[in-house]
Amino acid sequence: MTRILGSLLLLALSGPVLAQWLTLPTPGIPRASDGTPDLSAPTPRAADGRPDLTGLWRPGRVSSGLGDRENLQPWVRTIIDEHERTFFTQNPRFRCLPAGPENMTSRGNSWGLRRFLQHPTMITMNYNDGTYREIFMDGRELEPDPLRTWMGYSVGRWDGDTLVVESNGYNEKTWLGPGITHTDQLHIVERYERMDLGNMRIEVVYEDPGALEGPVRAEIDMVLAVDEAMLETVCTEAYGGEQAGWTSQVQERDETGVDLAPEILERYVGTYAGMYLRNHITMEVTLDDGELFFQKNGAARQPLIPQSETSFLGGILGYVFTVDEAGTATTVSEVHVSGAWAFNRIE
Repeated sequence: MTRILGSLLLLALSGPVLAQWLTLPTPGIPRASDGTPDLSAPTPRAADGRPDLTGLWRPGRVSSGLGDRENLQPWVRTIIDEHERTFFTQNPRFRCLPAGPENMTSRGNSWGLRRFLQHPTMITMNYNDGTYREIFMDGRELEPDPLRTWMGYSVGRWDGDTLVVESNGYNEKTWLGPGITHTDQLHIVERYERMDLGNMRIEVVYEDPGALEGPVRAEIDMVLAVDEAMLETVCTEAYGGEQAGWTSQVQERDETGVDLAPEILERYVGTYAGMYLRNHITMEVTLDDGELFFQKNGAARQPLIPQSETSFLGGILGYVFTVDEAGTATTVSEVHVSGAWAFNRIE
């Protein structure tokens, strides 16, 4: 009886403690006197003197040549157009399948959070949907023709303070970006450089003679997610019960659009910046042949379909511009189920 009472007491006390994890400051982080993390502090080092990449990271700025259709073979462009017509509902992630190489540049669940764990013989990247990558650091080489898998195979080595990772063995069921398919010839090289405590840059080179016109490069700036927690996402709870209702097509969205004069569209052209959750967002709005387009953080360009003089549909989200008395757009708000997130015009 004493043992049972002790167990009940332990459970009663552990509830509030577990709840505190969400607000628990990240331990071992240099901080100012007011508790603010010093993200410019020197890069942490492992016992072997190498940069230690361990930590919870999320992507910030992403610049990718995958958004340039000229880098893609014609058959890939055709498939992208087909996926675009159905709002990319066949995204493997929406079907509760591993995202594979798209995880490198995609924000996906939890806005791209991933946890790096570093050991001398292996580095892992863990995602909140339960998927993970293993990067073998034990000197092995990639097999030339391995069994194809969703997450592929990765080996790594150090080039000075830069981690170099090579990957292959991907199946053909994953994407590189929105609707961007690839073949099983895909080969990826990544270079990780941790500049300081809070910032890491990843340079990526994609090669796929079956899908790409040549090597395609991407660059991702990663930011250390200090004082945050990565909560699990169960895909079937998030998407599983909704897929039957995903039947709309782009032409249906376009049919609800309105025609706006070029001089009205012109007022929205510019650069906007702001925060979504804890993420810096830069949004470029351009006018091309009478149509308005937007591009966020260097991702692929997408059309903005007018629904009124100030409201637009872009992808699966809504965008509302605020205009001052002079007729100049000052803010664009991105509408989510969580509310509207305002990005102020900076150019």
